[in-house]
Amino acid sequence: MATVSTNDPRSTNNPSDKPVQLRLKEQQETATQGPGLAARRHQSWASRFERGQGGSQSATASVGWEIFSYLLSGMLAYGGIGWIVGHFVHIGLLFPIGMGVGLAIALGWVIYRYGRAGGDRAQ
Repeated sequence: MATVSTNDPRSTNNPSDKPVQLRLKEQQETATQGPGLAARRHQSWASRFERGQGGSQSATASVGWEIFSYLLSGMLAYGGIGWIVGHFVHIGLLFPIGMGVGLAIALGWVIYRYGRAGGDRAQ
């Protein structure tokens, strides 16, 4: 840290003229510990998510989005497989069948993972 004072002969003797602390880019400031946003300003987003400070979504909202993504990705993956196979064998009905199978598999996975008694999630 370097201290710089504003001793300009043209300036008046103002009581607010105090030395200013300057910090070089290479010098890292240590993060202060404590509650509030000021204490977290130097943390990365990854460390915030690890500590559960990531965003404004509640835990139930993030679980809901996770379930929605399972259902959607199951339909897209198996629907895509059904479309590709149906395209080459000239059976157009394989696309909706693949989407139904993907939805069923994803729904089974969601029930297995989130539908157990006690509400435990598999890690």
